[in-house]
Amino acid sequence: MTQTVTPALIKELRERTGVGMTKCKEALDEAKGNMDTAIEILRKAGMASAVKKQGRETKEGCIVAKDNADSIAVVEVNAETDFVVKNDKFQEFCKKIAEEAAATKPASLEAFLAQKYSKDGSTTIEALRSLIIQVIGENIQLRRLEVIKKNPKHSYGIYSHLGGKILTLVELNTPNETDLARDIAMHVAAGVPQVAEFVSPTDVPEEVLIKEREIARSQIMNKPANIIEKIVDGKVNAFCDQICLIRQKFIKDESMTIMELLAKKGSPEGKTIHVVRFLRWQIGV
Repeated sequence: MTQTVTPALIKELRERTGVGMTKCKEALDEAKGNMDTAIEILRKAGMASAVKKQGRETKEGCIVAKDNADSIAVVEVNAETDFVVKNDKFQEFCKKIAEEAAATKPASLEAFLAQKYSKDGSTTIEALRSLIIQVIGENIQLRRLEVIKKNPKHSYGIYSHLGGKILTLVELNTPNETDLARDIAMHVAAGVPQVAEFVSPTDVPEEVLIKEREIARSQIMNKPANIIEKIVDGKVNAFCDQICLIRQKFIKDESMTIMELLAKKGSPEGKTIHVVRFLRWQIGV
């Protein structure tokens, strides 16, 4: 299906890839307006490497977390303007919603909206949302919710960035390492050199690696087959360094990777520390 190549589409591709406007237009023309295809064209031409998932934020809002003894609830609440997001009533609503989710552990966002509010059985969460809309005079939406059941033998770190526009969470496989988990959560929030998508290379889907190898081969010309494969292996390895959390350089000490940081922290006590999982939410993404 062909999509019209508009200046806004060219601008978004420019923001996501860092490639010049002319080349972005050419790629979009060739891709018939398809953003993903245009990005692949630019990457195969060697003009784009690290690609942002989204060129710009599409919504305002706040991401909040509530950490209880046995669970952590993370909720994204959207509003129309940043002015309202900074409103005390909106902030209090977000806090109340996160506390309720952590306490009641709903199975889904839909179930959460339909359930009775624990502090007032005569109303539902959806009714509370409607009420805050009336009070503030702006559309308020609960976009997503996740409740994480905590393992008492694990450590959890939560980091809120840019006033709740980005929120990250890291779970480690060992207790009493909350500070370490939070440091890694801060690293995940920064997204440097680019936002981590997987914990380790073993988590990267095979189809993703196959596409990366295809893109890498298309960038190599006039080399013997064995040399091409070595170069391709190197490019795929570098790709994993970018998108896999444990292979990234630690933002607070770039002399070591996250994997090396975990080994260093665990060594004095003979512990093997690893990242069980991480979460990174950004408003509108």
